[in-house]
Amino acid sequence: MRKILTLGTVALLGGCSLLSGRSQSASTDGGQTSSASNQPVTIAAGAGTAVARIASSPRRAEWVAIKVGATDSVMAWVVYPSRSGKAAVVIALHENTGINTWTRAVADQLAADGFIGIAPDLTTMFREGDLKADPTSDLGRVAIGKVTPEIGTRILDAVAKYGMALPNALPKYGIVGFCWGGARSFLHATTSPALGASVVYYGSPPTAAQMSAIKAPVLGLYGGNDARINATIPATDSTMKALGKSYESHIFDGAGHGFLRAQDNNPANAAASEQAWPKTIAFLRTHIGR
Repeated sequence: MRKILTLGTVALLGGCSLLSGRSQSASTDGGQTSSASNQPVTIAAGAGTAVARIASSPRRAEWVAIKVGATDSVMAWVVYPSRSGKAAVVIALHENTGINTWTRAVADQLAADGFIGIAPDLTTMFREGDLKADPTSDLGRVAIGKVTPEIGTRILDAVAKYGMALPNALPKYGIVGFCWGGARSFLHATTSPALGASVVYYGSPPTAAQMSAIKAPVLGLYGGNDARINATIPATDSTMKALGKSYESHIFDGAGHGFLRAQDNNPANAAASEQAWPKTIAFLRTHIGR
């Protein structure tokens, strides 16, 4: 099902460059908006508010090293919901510049919405120095070019297994990715029969042959001003329907590629984010619980 939403208020590599943004202070007015851009804290942060969101988060979070096979491991930022009881796991996949503070803020928002949020660094094996620090965009792209589909599959399988084995986790998981990570989220649905839901933010689709193996429902969220990615939507929709797969897409008029991260000082991107994030959470809750 394809839906185009009009907002009145308004290639895996190279498509999602990290835009500069000033760090904003956290809200002190009851927690409903962040300061500079009136961004609601009920949706994932934009790049300019990510640092403040993490700094002010009341949720428990930690860096962990997750084993991948006998000799490798990846770093991941894990955030736990504050509520009691068990929770489903949602993996948040970074863009083509590697894991950064913004990706970690997405994991924090997933935890705020009741999930165990895990943001793994798929480039860990190809980085040097402080693996907890944000890589530069250039170094991130170099590392991302070394993450083959096979390596990515092994990592995501290991992360999902780790997450669902946590004491407070349900044996259910979903995945949400952005740009390069959005494409990987879609691809992961072709290789993991255990996946409960895949959310694809402006990511390219797998091949028609690969789609035949998909079992999980897929939600695609796209900016209206993203011709390269949007050109793939009609064929994706037709192929998924012909295969009897569940695929729902939404195009947000006026928004650009990378709109969830690039909300600051961009009314169309901000409006798209305020619609896309609730759809993300509703979709995940429907298919994997919370």
